[in-house]
Amino acid sequence: MIKPSLNVRAGHPDFLDLDWESSIRDWTHPRLMDLPKGISRHEVRFVGYDEGIYAIKELPRQPATSEWDNLRWLESVGGPAVIGTGYVVREGVDPSEEWSTAVITKYLDHSFSYRELLQGPGFGKRRNQMLDAFAALLTELHILGLYWGDCSLSNVLYRYDADAIAATLVDTETAEVHADGLSPGQREMDLEVMISNVAGGMADIASAAGRDIDQADLNLGEDIADRYRGLWAELHREESIGPNERYLITERIRALNELGFEVDDLSIETSDDGDRLRFNLRVGSRRFHRNRLQELTGLWTSEKQARSILGDLHYYLAHQVDGDSATGKAVGAIRWRVGVFEPWLERIREVSPGDADPLQVFCDFLHHRFVMSRAAGFDVGNNAAFDDWAKSGRPGYDLE
Repeated sequence: MIKPSLNVRAGHPDFLDLDWESSIRDWTHPRLMDLPKGISRHEVRFVGYDEGIYAIKELPRQPATSEWDNLRWLESVGGPAVIGTGYVVREGVDPSEEWSTAVITKYLDHSFSYRELLQGPGFGKRRNQMLDAFAALLTELHILGLYWGDCSLSNVLYRYDADAIAATLVDTETAEVHADGLSPGQREMDLEVMISNVAGGMADIASAAGRDIDQADLNLGEDIADRYRGLWAELHREESIGPNERYLITERIRALNELGFEVDDLSIETSDDGDRLRFNLRVGSRRFHRNRLQELTGLWTSEKQARSILGDLHYYLAHQVDGDSATGKAVGAIRWRVGVFEPWLERIREVSPGDADPLQVFCDFLHHRFVMSRAAGFDVGNNAAFDDWAKSGRPGYDLE
């Protein structure tokens, strides 16, 4: 006899109306939704509730337990992964069976798989953005101490993030948490797995399109690895300064913040000759701007969206009488959200497709206002920018 056992987190549906006594492969429930998804070795279905859309993945007990534990750990450290919301065990089913266990995650709104970015033999105008996003994702996971173990383009979801693309991990069943950090060997092993998996994925895409394997972008993984190594070196390089050059530490921290990374620790030691100071920074999660925006306004966005929106907020605060003080900034941020952000977001929603990400479209509008103001040589203002933006078909960022 099959006896399902559900463990569901508060704030989400109880999922009791679903038929957990049978495999999701056999479901015909009206809540089922047909959404794009990447290639997966396990069955994945989507269900819709008032609280949102959820992904359900069936897999054997051991990898399901690993997936659940890793997702919860990543959430606890602010890692770039989907949110685990439920865990289902089917008692009476052999734990090694594919349908013995299910993991439920919150669907990442406005996301898409890498296949939706394909244009011709490569990734068109978005190719570099997607590769940078994947390299940044892998870098952040390694900084946090997570060995992925199955790096592939299919295990990631992507979202437009202001003038870039952000990547989010969706598959953690093979991942391992190393509290003391990863060794260089472990990081390189993850890169090797990624290079192999990406090459295989590109070969499959070429075959499905009826193209010869020589036309497949088999070096895509090597490209990602090069970007990863460059970013890792930039984040971890040690620098040397003179006794009167401590301002360079501040500049270095600001440069890392511009990349989106928080700085957790700073270590300084005197060089062997005593004339120089060596300093090293330990970076943390890639949430610098989104954390600042959330602290000031309560808005929760992606990293590049936050950087764009913060620019508008800071411009507003600069024109407030008490915008420089801590109290004035806090009050000003509330006034900006209530009097500027929310009304303009509502106007933008009215002229945007129903399935569009409103925060991304707001960033598109801010960028259009910037482009118009730069061309005019003065601040054109929201009203003129909005009218031109809407009349022009709501253009986004121009990709070269």
